Amino acid sequence: MPAPRYPQVYLVDDDPDVRTAVSLLLKSADFRVTACADAQSLLDCVDVETPGCLVLDVRLPDMDGLTLQRELKARAVGMPVIFITGHGDIPMAVRAVSEGALDFLEKPFHDSALLEGVEHALALDAERRAGAAGIAEVEERLGSLTPREREVLEKLLDGKPNKLIARDLDVSVRTVEIHRANLMQKMGARSASHLARLALACVEYRNRLTPG
Repeated sequence: MPAPRYPQVYLVDDDPDVRTAVSLLLKSADFRVTACADAQSLLDCVDVETPGCLVLDVRLPDMDGLTLQRELKARAVGMPVIFITGHGDIPMAVRAVSEGALDFLEKPFHDSALLEGVEHALALDAERRAGAAGIAEVEERLGSLTPREREVLEKLLDGKPNKLIARDLDVSVRTVEIHRANLMQKMGARSASHLARLALACVEYRNRLTPG
């Protein structure tokens, strides 16, 4: 069994005093912290498989916050992002939030605001990962279906009874019943409605990942 992965807070700020102070604050609240001085250092060390969140300064020496946010997305790093900003950086931070960042905090911020933000971000990441794991399991089960079982599943999701499915597929009702029983077992579905919820959850989850 692989070792458990503990939530990690990735902090990026080019000011060494701020980086040290924020790291100590987070560690005082028992968060595990990886602190980086620039965007490339973060990109070199961030692990998409590790749960966590990102606390990013908007202005960095090698890459601005929006560009870094987009690069993280391109690398499938889905952790929630909290931006910390100076007064002049607020318009950029607002744009970053509009593109998916969780929040931004204006410097100087209260310790409690950052700690609460990180706590919320980690909870959201845990929820997202649990959902992704559940969907991955359902998709794996879908992948185990035979082509004929998939055809039966699609027609069940259209609300068709066994008799109509048999006619559409030019097979006997008994054959449809066998395929239906097999796919229900493979999917771990307790009922037709449960089967529909499993299948539709995959569609809804993928739609949330790729909004129109």
